[in-house]
Amino acid sequence: MKKNESSDAATEGFEGVAADLAGAGVVLGQTFGARALMINRKAMACLHGDGMAFKLGRESPDHGRALLLPGAELFDPSGMNRPFKDWVDVPVESVNEWPGLAEAALAFAGA
Repeated sequence: MKKNESSDAATEGFEGVAADLAGAGVVLGQTFGARALMINRKAMACLHGDGMAFKLGRESPDHGRALLLPGAELFDPSGMNRPFKDWVDVPVESVNEWPGLAEAALAFAGA
């Protein structure tokens, strides 16, 4: 599997989150060259390799909580050490945390 390819588990986790949030007006789109969850034409989360990145806002408690998950880090879509400080990339090993983080990203997007 290439670095930016997603495993079946990551893809299934992403699609599950997308289905859960469809009723809240979240739609599928593209951002950073990846499949994304969009609200009002703005990205709030995206599939990134074997993880999912969430726009949580650097000041939110959810951002800090997400960064404490094993393997989680600030999202750096370019891979050139220029992370987006409002975004956290959470690996598939924490897929059970993705729905709650997606809800937090949706709340942040609506703020």
